[in-house]
Amino acid sequence: MQFIFLGQQWIGLRTIIMRLTCMFSFILLFGAAGLVVFIHLQDPEDIVHQQTPGIKYNMGPQQPKKQDCTSSNNHDVRIRKNSAEELAMRNQRSSLYSPVNAPTKLQSTDRKQNIMFVMKDHQKKDAEVNPIGLHKRRRRFIIKKSPILIAMNSSSLNLPMLKSEDRNNNNWKSLYQIQRERKRIMRDTCSKYKSNNRRIITPYHVSRIFVEDKYRILYCEVPKAGCSNWKRVLMVLNGLASSTKDIQHNTVHYGNYLKRLDGFDRKGIYHRLNTYTKMLFIREPFEKLVSAFRDKFEHPNNYYHPVFGKAIISRYRVNASKEALRTGSGVKFKEFIQYLLDVHRPVGMDIHWDHVNRLCSPCLIDYDFVGKFESMEEDANFFLHLIGAPQNLTFPRFKDRHSNEERTTTKITQSYFAQLSPAQRQHSYDFYYMDYLMFNYSKPFEDLY
Repeated sequence: MQFIFLGQQWIGLRTIIMRLTCMFSFILLFGAAGLVVFIHLQDPEDIVHQQTPGIKYNMGPQQPKKQDCTSSNNHDVRIRKNSAEELAMRNQRSSLYSPVNAPTKLQSTDRKQNIMFVMKDHQKKDAEVNPIGLHKRRRRFIIKKSPILIAMNSSSLNLPMLKSEDRNNNNWKSLYQIQRERKRIMRDTCSKYKSNNRRIITPYHVSRIFVEDKYRILYCEVPKAGCSNWKRVLMVLNGLASSTKDIQHNTVHYGNYLKRLDGFDRKGIYHRLNTYTKMLFIREPFEKLVSAFRDKFEHPNNYYHPVFGKAIISRYRVNASKEALRTGSGVKFKEFIQYLLDVHRPVGMDIHWDHVNRLCSPCLIDYDFVGKFESMEEDANFFLHLIGAPQNLTFPRFKDRHSNEERTTTKITQSYFAQLSPAQRQHSYDFYYMDYLMFNYSKPFEDLY
């Protein structure tokens, strides 16, 4: 009887074990099936972005009421993902110094007057309407078929020769050589630090590039590096205004008169990348950073204070007052740097202090012309000469915002960074290291390594 009893117990125990094993196997199979379904539903060609760290993609319209270099949509929260496919394509590009079919006349006076009327009317509305309401997300073009692929920096370092009438002009020849050298340094840096010689272009990579079809220009905007005035120039070139002085700040950024490259289909993007003159203007990274801080945090701002300011003060200020926590005003430069260097930022990155290397992808998109803010007038007017722009069009000198305030200079920049510890200055330099290297800027402090 005892053996029978033990046998029954063993049979019962074995039954329980078998049942548990079956349940566990069923759970594993169910999980594996779910994973397979999930992977199957993810089309790698449809997923062309990834979210910027710290910002939720569908969190509502967090748009600055007055931005420097953004139009009516927010490209800060662009999705950044490359497809794994790579197809070889030849990069056939037209000459920078011999524009094809470059027009010599602007559009008719009637059209200018009509558009200027619309622009003035738009400016009146800007003063009355909450600009956040103007920042409605426009539909973004997503390449769902095959992505665009071009070879990284595929154009020759030997830039086309200057026009015959310019070859005896020492100034043009000198500026031409400067462009060759900037392009060489940018190319060498990309070759050294980028392992792949081909990469896929997604809508994210061209989301900051503005298009001027009349003179065949692609301009990648870099905030705090003259982008507002460059947009004015593009609008004049396109016949939307007769003078850069006629275009107000709100019209530049909220009028939506200029097209972005990601608004075209795949064929249109590829054609323009390979035949238009591509240019960008950059600025010394620390100086650009201080300029952005002064503009966004030292002046009233109903976007950057509540969105960035409140998060920064809450995270990095000890015993912050209720008023500071409520408004987000009064962020100190040292607190701002703590936010910038924090890998776990309480709020995401912003285009005004992001790397140029990420904003314009210079190792992927082969820019023909690289201008610098420090030599803006000379570089800009040289570029306008090269594309055959009207002789009476020159780059505007006026300061777009806070015109009564002194521009951010090297001296002002050093005074802000003097508030930081040597370690913070070093980490800030490391943060912008690729921009310093790629665009050949000197170390801003002697103790940096």
